[in-house]
Amino acid sequence: MAPRRRSGTLSGNALSYEFQVVGRAEPKAFDLYHSMLTMPGWELLGILLASYLVLNALFALGFLATGGVENAAPGSFADAFFFSVQTMATIGYGAMYPHSLAAHLLVVVESVIGLMVTAVATGLVFVRFSRVRGRVVFSRQVAIGPMDGVPTVMIRVGNARGNRIYDCELKLMLTRTTRTAEGVAIYRTEDLKLVRDVAPTLGQSWMLLHRIDESSPLFGATPESLKAVDAELIAALSGTDDTALQPIHGRFTWESENIVFGARLVDVLTEQGNLVILDLDKFHTVEATRPVPGFPWPRA
Repeated sequence: MAPRRRSGTLSGNALSYEFQVVGRAEPKAFDLYHSMLTMPGWELLGILLASYLVLNALFALGFLATGGVENAAPGSFADAFFFSVQTMATIGYGAMYPHSLAAHLLVVVESVIGLMVTAVATGLVFVRFSRVRGRVVFSRQVAIGPMDGVPTVMIRVGNARGNRIYDCELKLMLTRTTRTAEGVAIYRTEDLKLVRDVAPTLGQSWMLLHRIDESSPLFGATPESLKAVDAELIAALSGTDDTALQPIHGRFTWESENIVFGARLVDVLTEQGNLVILDLDKFHTVEATRPVPGFPWPRA
């Protein structure tokens, strides 16, 4: 099976890597509904249009075989096709109509199939347009630097849409490859406790903080040790869109190369008198911190 590409975020600007699935896999036909919801819009439109034309062409051949369409030119596929379209769409101009039992039976069958096809197509289009796609943005890099004397993981998350997300919940996880005493490789996932993991609303910016103390899985970690175990940080956000009142989800993955020791995220808020300015141009910007006892980064 060819490798499939996996993206680490919903915002489209994250790391990406390939993984390969081998062994038995369910054919796409068994997951047709999900496939049609996730495929590109032009592809879905093409499938619906092709299905509509093929169905009408098949029924047109049936009407030609029965010869039971009044006022249609003898042997005219075009007349039979357009009569089929009128039947499936329940238009009924009246110029052409069935006049044999076989043609009437075909009209009944096509009417039922037309109702089902219309229902399926309408449902697919409605579901695709009614879904709210989150525009949750995470900082491209993870900064680890001292905060109140304690090494702290800092990640910025924001809502690129102009509205708000209610009842936000955030999770931060560390994944890494470890080996048991028997030498078996295990892909382990551990939760990183956030200073605050819930917020009543999320507007443009929010900072995720994880303090690296003795209880943290990152305690004693270095850039080299994280790279050696293929460490990744994964952040996940869930909430409710205040406009559509539908669930919103966001996710981002950082490899060890995107975890910066001895840095902090630049403050995006500045004050000018009574005015507070949010500068989103600095959303992904990090700046170096000074080494402190127990945290020697950035190294000279």
